[in-house]
Amino acid sequence: METIKGFIEHIIYRNAENGYTVLNLISGEEEITCVGFFKTSDQGETIEAEGNYITHTVYGEQFKIERYRLVAPDDAVSIERYLGSGAIKGVGEALASRIVKRFGADTYRIIEEEPEKLVQIKGISERKAREIAAVVYEKRDARDAMSFLQKYGISNRLAFRIYETYGARIYGVLKENPYQLAEDVHGIGFKIADEIAAKIGIHTDSDFRIRSGILYTLMLAGAEGHCYLPQNILLEKAGELLELNPVVMEPQLGNLAMDKKLVIKLPKEGEEECRVYASTYYYAELNCAKMLHDLNVSANEEQLLPSEEQSIVTKIERLAEELEIDLDELQKKSVLESVRNGVFILSGGPGTGKTTTINVIIKYFLAEGMDIYLAAPTGRAAKRMTEATGYESRTIHRMLELNGEAAGESRAAKFERNESNPLETDVIIVDEMSMVDLFLFQALLKAVTVGTRLIMVGDVNQLPSVGPGQVLRDIMSSHRFPMVVLEKIFRQAGESDIVWNAHRIHAGEQLALDNKSKDFFFLERNDTNVIYKHMIQLITEKLPPYVGAQPYDIQVLTPMRKGKLGVETLNGILQRYLNPASEEKKEYLAGETLFREQDKVMQIKNNYQLEWEVVSKYGIPIDKGAGIFNGDIGIIRQINEYAHEVVVEYDEHRQVTYAFAQLDEIELAYAVTIHKSQGSEYPAVIIPLLTGPRMLFNRNLLYTGVTRAKNCVTILGSRHIVQEMVDNDHQNKRYTGLAERIEELIQPFEEKD
Repeated sequence: METIKGFIEHIIYRNAENGYTVLNLISGEEEITCVGFFKTSDQGETIEAEGNYITHTVYGEQFKIERYRLVAPDDAVSIERYLGSGAIKGVGEALASRIVKRFGADTYRIIEEEPEKLVQIKGISERKAREIAAVVYEKRDARDAMSFLQKYGISNRLAFRIYETYGARIYGVLKENPYQLAEDVHGIGFKIADEIAAKIGIHTDSDFRIRSGILYTLMLAGAEGHCYLPQNILLEKAGELLELNPVVMEPQLGNLAMDKKLVIKLPKEGEEECRVYASTYYYAELNCAKMLHDLNVSANEEQLLPSEEQSIVTKIERLAEELEIDLDELQKKSVLESVRNGVFILSGGPGTGKTTTINVIIKYFLAEGMDIYLAAPTGRAAKRMTEATGYESRTIHRMLELNGEAAGESRAAKFERNESNPLETDVIIVDEMSMVDLFLFQALLKAVTVGTRLIMVGDVNQLPSVGPGQVLRDIMSSHRFPMVVLEKIFRQAGESDIVWNAHRIHAGEQLALDNKSKDFFFLERNDTNVIYKHMIQLITEKLPPYVGAQPYDIQVLTPMRKGKLGVETLNGILQRYLNPASEEKKEYLAGETLFREQDKVMQIKNNYQLEWEVVSKYGIPIDKGAGIFNGDIGIIRQINEYAHEVVVEYDEHRQVTYAFAQLDEIELAYAVTIHKSQGSEYPAVIIPLLTGPRMLFNRNLLYTGVTRAKNCVTILGSRHIVQEMVDNDHQNKRYTGLAERIEELIQPFEEKD
């Protein structure tokens, strides 16, 4: 790498969100165009930068800065340029010239050590002299802190974030407990804090390190869906992370509990180990249990008289006649229970009439003059709900009025709708509840007032949520709230082998892979190259006319990320054939992923503050909002190499602009994992199944993949693997306690009665 030094003459472009900057640097007699990430640098400041010269295809030679540090100007010319740049409020070029003319190269020392001498300059009062000195002190402190942090290998962007959080306190924080960074500064996790601590010389068995490692282990468990870990498993995993004996770490559990960062629950009957929660997870479960109980109790304070109940049944039957719908007994019971109770759960597999039942529930409440909100966890699921009911459905995030600006860089979403500003409606129906994680559910319940009916709909046999918890399963397993599980497969749905085979998979019955079906096909292929070939043929030639869809609507679903039939390999192959390179399409290589205009991509993490807008054909914004979420799929519409930005269009024409530095939030989506496909429905899906880990290749996964298809399923691969998946009913255990919190809360009320 080369090193250059100079002052920033002009900032050509800066992305306010991530600090990506294009600037002109004057180094001696040379003017250099530099690109890099600068959040703390201003025009007129002097920097020393390391990087390499690169040649841009459009803008020519540039110096790409990998790291830099602010340095004090050290000659009269540099000092005058800096003071006159506007970096110091109230000092312009003329005043800067007079100051430097009087003090020369000693100007900076005078400002820092003897600012009272500045009053010798015409136009500078004592007050102005103090203000100039204060600004220079502040910038010096920031410069010194940034240099200090860079000694420990901290990038400029993180160093700025750390300084913004602590200011001059940063030295004390790093000396006493660098692991505090992981708790206070967004973007710094345990691993970065641990690297910094090692460079500072913190011992590996430091109490601070052990505590931070335990909390980090619980955070990792949350990313895998757990709300707690048994104590032995927690200490074992933390021990592997920290390379310490679990016995050494055990005393810190009590210390963390005393600091209210952990909650330790005693073993249940039949168990030996305590259950250890991060406090936020435990209280989220407890809050959800309490709010569910309050919502349900309110509706049952006054029991219906038999005549009132019969009146409701009569209305349901009359409504079904008007709609020409033949409801079975469980469907009628579902509508009745939704009317009678504050909380109601409707479950059932594909083809069992959940949508029909929801439609009757909606019509009933509308006929009673009630307001209804419909919602689902993802944009695609909300869109499906709208199409199925004819009424507007929104994502839960949008219904709760996510405030991206308020969320900023915090780790939790900020919703405008909450206990202080609840949703103003009589009934809320949430579909695809199996996808709702613990924290989103907590946010939803906070916005529901006592007296509002909450109806939750979902298939408990789907894969659980990506986030922590298994909310729907836990609520149903508590058996403390009214619920109906629909079982009958209706005639129209029964004509689909997709529906029948989904139920066979759930029941552990083997499939008839004889290709006598019109919508469920199996192609025995035992060579991955042959699978690639037929996959491309199906997407480009066979399936689009068969199901009346575009090739981009056909979705490849796979169990894995790695391997020859994993997401990463398949996306590279499918991109090559479905969106080949051409001179008309711009490209950008982000890490190991090549993005190309017209690529199909997916957002892979919740970003609550990412702004989107809908523009008219004339480019005028007609709607805007914030929040793009894990699983949203879109198309790359533009790659702007000069601004270092990529524009992606999602459902409902929502356009989002990503800086190149944010492209780790999206990935190619010609193929996606079955887990990521939850809540979505595609005209046709292709599922390659050849080899894979037994723990992953299970009945639950196959069931979820098959039920994503509306008109056609095609499995490519091994008959033996499909049969093994049907037989394998193993599911990865999630450590969750919502059902237990519900039981703890409700049982005392029953004992009083």
